[in-house]
Amino acid sequence: MTEWPDASNAVRESPIHRRMADLVADQQVMAIFRNLGTDRTVALARRAWDLGIDLVEVPVSEPGAWETLEAVVVEGRTRDRPVGAGTVIAPEQVARCAELGVGFTVAPGLDHGVVEASAHAGIPHLPGVSTPSEIQHALRLGCHAMKAFPASVLGTSWFTAMRGPFPGVDLVATGGITAGNAREFLDAGAAMVALGSALADESQLDAVGALVTGR
Repeated sequence: MTEWPDASNAVRESPIHRRMADLVADQQVMAIFRNLGTDRTVALARRAWDLGIDLVEVPVSEPGAWETLEAVVVEGRTRDRPVGAGTVIAPEQVARCAELGVGFTVAPGLDHGVVEASAHAGIPHLPGVSTPSEIQHALRLGCHAMKAFPASVLGTSWFTAMRGPFPGVDLVATGGITAGNAREFLDAGAAMVALGSALADESQLDAVGALVTGR
């Protein structure tokens, strides 16, 4: 049986991660631009913002990703848009995120150290979950918005099922989401959908932009 470490008082009492839920509540779509190069990523981020997609994430797992993240963060400041750092899996990465001024951090899984480091740095965090136990533990750590990953493997019925025991949790469907299936996940109970690899096809960005105006 998995044993989870206790959350420190600083994490449990911090309002920082509740701000992530506020960000999610205001949006239905997040754009994830992974390994597309700095110039193209900045251009696509501008396009997303023009479409009304306020939340943009740049994963930092690829070579050169930090440079790209920094460029998008700088561009985001000109529009007062928060830019997130994705695939943050170590507290050391959180420290660098704080230096760059990222708006939020995102992880593929639930890591107590990353949640705590983000809280201490004053950065809202979106942890990854895929089980009820992980959702419960994330709640204990003060997170009320979570990345449900991989969404396409979990399926839409998983989101419907989780609404029963966790009505106050905002689940962000991530992984295998496209403009074609995004609506299905929103209708099943996802608070927001996040598109990543699908956005390598730029037409997907325009197509999913229609979801921003309402369910």
